[in-house]
Amino acid sequence: MNKPVLASLLALAFAFNTAAAQDAYPTRTVRLVVGFGAGGPTDIPARHIADRLGTLLGQRVIVENKPGAAGMLATRDVLAQPADGYSLLLCTHFESINTALYKNPGFKLADLAPISLIAKYYYGLALTNAIPAGNFEQFLQYAKSNPNQLSYATIGPGSAQEILARQIEKLAGISLNRIPFRTGIQVMPDLIAGRVHFYVSPTLGVIAQHRGKELKILALTSPQRVKGLDEVPTLKEKGIDYVRFGWLGVCARAGTPEPVLDRLHRHIVAIVASPEYRALIENGGSLPESSSPRELGQVIAQTVDEVASTIREFGMQLE
Repeated sequence: MNKPVLASLLALAFAFNTAAAQDAYPTRTVRLVVGFGAGGPTDIPARHIADRLGTLLGQRVIVENKPGAAGMLATRDVLAQPADGYSLLLCTHFESINTALYKNPGFKLADLAPISLIAKYYYGLALTNAIPAGNFEQFLQYAKSNPNQLSYATIGPGSAQEILARQIEKLAGISLNRIPFRTGIQVMPDLIAGRVHFYVSPTLGVIAQHRGKELKILALTSPQRVKGLDEVPTLKEKGIDYVRFGWLGVCARAGTPEPVLDRLHRHIVAIVASPEYRALIENGGSLPESSSPRELGQVIAQTVDEVASTIREFGMQLE
């Protein structure tokens, strides 16, 4: 057999085996890696998605929490694995922020293969009950009457909580002191006790405390009022044209075979549309939302645009 014929046969055999492997996917456990701790606003949706996705795929899908470095440990973990669909990332706006915040985050956004959004969420402006302000206007008046006396919580340098708080400070004409925390769970006791005063948080992170009257959500960054928080106005209603959302999605490593990505996308879209998932997400003041891979890619790029100028303005970029 001559060499060209042998090469052609080998290529056909490789293509056949690859296609067979893709058709059989998955044949073992799939990981969904989450860059934040268990029980938080990223972990709860991830576990619901993983459980239902495992059923649809016919294989276990396990959640692995790899908190640290603002989600970068999880991102690097997934990108270090083969591009075969067995290691998935619960991708968030932190991937976009990290590429703008760090000079060398160890990855590029092009290294990710977007699959689908699973949720959008807006941010609540939470205030401790220790401050005598019952609404957003009273908070602004108090902050302006007591310059540099109020503090706000952040989660690590360059976190979304810090970027949004700085943007709101500038738009509202107030000055607050930054108090860094490692996690949102650590913020809560200090916020409730009044040791820190203000916190821009995903609604899921503060809605239970607001409902329990342990703190106050003064306003939301949503374009209109949110189901489950109907009593809370938007910043737009308060005369500040400011709309920001965070998001959760599922991504794989770039280069993952298209049939695998298509299968994952089809199943994730079905899960997000289910009544059980919608109830879970809406109860936290968020929006269940799926997307095409292209649409998720556009959201990833939009997030970079929204944070990059603030990171430059306040000299927040890190090595």
